[in-house]
Amino acid sequence: MNSTTTPRDDASAKAAVELNGSARWSVAVQDAELKFPAAAETFSCALGVKVSPETTPRLYTMLRRTLVDTGLSTYPTKTKFQRPRPFMVNNAPMCTPQDEAELRKDGSYPSGHSAIGWGWALILAEAAPDRATEVLHRGRAFTQSRVVCNVHWLSDTEEGRMMGAATVAKLHDNADFKADMEAAKAEILAARAAGHLPTRDCAAETAALANG
Repeated sequence: MNSTTTPRDDASAKAAVELNGSARWSVAVQDAELKFPAAAETFSCALGVKVSPETTPRLYTMLRRTLVDTGLSTYPTKTKFQRPRPFMVNNAPMCTPQDEAELRKDGSYPSGHSAIGWGWALILAEAAPDRATEVLHRGRAFTQSRVVCNVHWLSDTEEGRMMGAATVAKLHDNADFKADMEAAKAEILAARAAGHLPTRDCAAETAALANG
């Protein structure tokens, strides 16, 4: 957004372009999907359990609700700045070409996906504190996927994480949110006990994320 962030943004965008077609690129394509039920599985490997309407219904609903809260938190700033996205500047491919027309009209700063992903990470780290390290690592990787996709600058994702964190902090004043959190904690423990394992290839995901 300014002279201090531009060199970092340019360098990270250039490095991300080199990942086009890689396994890390494929994870970034997955992370771009915010529609349910697919999006519910994003953190399943980090949690060690399958997240779905059947295995963790309250958590599943909680993720859907907070997607709206965290994502919309970025729009006043997006509308104000209307920052061009990396693919509009460097003319390199982006990971979801089907979304190009829409993204060209939607400001890059701050990243809505990053607000959502980091918000989810904070929620899930609280719901499963014994997996907090893995969940937060996955949340950061989710935000980095937007850079890998060539649709957001690094500073967009950093500010997106700030917006996600602020939104989740505010949600802790909401009685329904607190009730959902307690239910989610119980559901995760029950899903583990029942052996509801992730359906994603977690080893492949881990290997991919180690490369960007």
